[in-house]
Amino acid sequence: MAASSSPTNFVGRSGVRIVVVGDVGTGKSSLIVAAATESFPENVPSVLPPTRPPADYYPDRVPLTIIDTSSSPASKATLVAECQSADVVVLTYACDRPASLDRLSSYWLPELRRLEVKVPVIVVGCKLDLRDEPNSTLDQVMSPIMQQFREIETCIECSSLRQIQVPEVFYYAQKAVLHPTSPLFDQETQSLKPRCVRALKRIFILCDEDKDGALSDAEINAFQVKCFNAPLQPPEIAGVQKVVQEKMPEGVNEQGLTLTGFLFLHALFIEKGRLETTWTVLRKFGYDNDIKLRDDLLPTIFKRAPDQSVELTNAATEFLKSTFVMFDSDNDGVLQPMEIDDLFSTAPDSPWSEYPYKDAAERNVLGGLSLEGFLSQWAMMTLLDPVGSLANLIYIGYGNEPSLAFHITRRRRQDRKKQQSHRNVLQCFVFGPKNAGKSALLSSLIARPFSEKYTPTTSERFAANVVELPGGIKKTLVMREIPEDSVRTLLSNKESLAACDIAVFVHDSSDASSFNKATELLIQVATHGENSGFEVPCLIISSKDDLDPYPLAIQDSTRFCHDMGIETPIPVSLKLRDLNNVFSRIVTAAQHPHRSIPETEAGRTRKQYRQLVNRSLMFVSVGAAITVVGLAAYRVYASRKNSSS
Repeated sequence: MAASSSPTNFVGRSGVRIVVVGDVGTGKSSLIVAAATESFPENVPSVLPPTRPPADYYPDRVPLTIIDTSSSPASKATLVAECQSADVVVLTYACDRPASLDRLSSYWLPELRRLEVKVPVIVVGCKLDLRDEPNSTLDQVMSPIMQQFREIETCIECSSLRQIQVPEVFYYAQKAVLHPTSPLFDQETQSLKPRCVRALKRIFILCDEDKDGALSDAEINAFQVKCFNAPLQPPEIAGVQKVVQEKMPEGVNEQGLTLTGFLFLHALFIEKGRLETTWTVLRKFGYDNDIKLRDDLLPTIFKRAPDQSVELTNAATEFLKSTFVMFDSDNDGVLQPMEIDDLFSTAPDSPWSEYPYKDAAERNVLGGLSLEGFLSQWAMMTLLDPVGSLANLIYIGYGNEPSLAFHITRRRRQDRKKQQSHRNVLQCFVFGPKNAGKSALLSSLIARPFSEKYTPTTSERFAANVVELPGGIKKTLVMREIPEDSVRTLLSNKESLAACDIAVFVHDSSDASSFNKATELLIQVATHGENSGFEVPCLIISSKDDLDPYPLAIQDSTRFCHDMGIETPIPVSLKLRDLNNVFSRIVTAAQHPHRSIPETEAGRTRKQYRQLVNRSLMFVSVGAAITVVGLAAYRVYASRKNSSS
């Protein structure tokens, strides 16, 4: 594999802004002039205006703007602004002034961090010609500083007077932006970083057209043409394979270059400073500087109203089913954690290892996912983050048109009017006071054992599983637990209930105060729905049915539900696993949203007022029509009378 001189896609970058900083007298301005004019300036201003070398100054042909700065206290505000707008910082010290070197770690590098300047730093020792014979090498001097400040991309010494390594300073600065080392390579371990390995593995699999685990000569050439617009000759391919085989025998087999060999080559390119080769490959396959797929490769097919949601199509579901079978290496009908890691080994990260997906689906005792659990995770990810779902589909091998993988549902407002929801994935918001049993309800959905230990929920939590209804119909239920202390924040957003298909309110059936708090929450949610236009069906769940109910529990709940126009509470004992078909009842209520929408007293008054206004308008319009008809009849009568006379 070899690079060509063809232009590279730098992810929309139109130029590189280099800001030069350092102590006064370290040679900043002289360095810039020497680079621009290839000569040493006799007289140089204290601060130069922006310098723009020719566009073809370096092979990448990306325009540079070099900004000089002053380190005087009076110029501090300008210095800060320039650093914060930099693509890369060149930090100078004077080789003949050890104190200026010490200032790098005692002042400049900590100051850049304090200012949150998160760009690469090139450390440059100027005035190399004035330094006495060094007692230690640059590596020895800079290694401790580079260990402490990982933002340092490289270090170099130069002489503006003697034109020693002056062009290289800004070449390395440009390279640090266009071909950064840190996303690809760990300098400490001298190995490719995990995200880089994952991306290169995906590229290898895409190029391995016959899926035999190796790149043949023809596949290597197709890869070479795609990335560098030039094929390799047979002797060149043989030479590449020989280099790999000598250093890593398992990198080549009878079929060709293996994944191990492919990764070895890229590590070798980076070690030899040829980062542009690996970056060219990554960018040709659509990766950005964070080694994720570029945004423009993830089409915006998800434009929707707040009360619409995104679901996977049957085609996408079939792809996921076949992928499940492919990665179920032991054919036990379950994806074990290692098999899940293997599945996502071509994605930047495993999406299900972090919130909100971690521990959100039913798993067996070994942490394995059944097919239903696997599909539930995908359904939930598509509901909550459709763009992320699309990206991960592409990472694991989905190659069809993205629009064929997703379906945007009808608006929930329309569902209420039509009195029927056809969604396959239903989102349930779970409200309730502390210690009511909300978390236990979510755990029951994903078959987690009941825990006697009470742990307050301090942040939202999700759970998803397939629920089978009478007749064998299956729907995916995604439950979102809302901590009691978070309700006010949630309802401060007008559209917060737009994504909700049904809300349930859990209370401890043995505690009157728990019931009162649950009903207060229900009224708050119902009021918000009435005011925002995003009304949601509601159910009350009486948990801890294994305990004795508090006195008047039945009367209180019956009266409240009657007043609000909703079903009576569903009693459950999560401890005894007596669930009373609660999840199928939640799904059924969500499918017929018009039946369980509560009506507050204020909402009822507004409804009656609207009905009164409508009747008044109808009366006025009918009266007006009668008047018009009467006038017309009178005119006819008058006309006839005049004719007869």
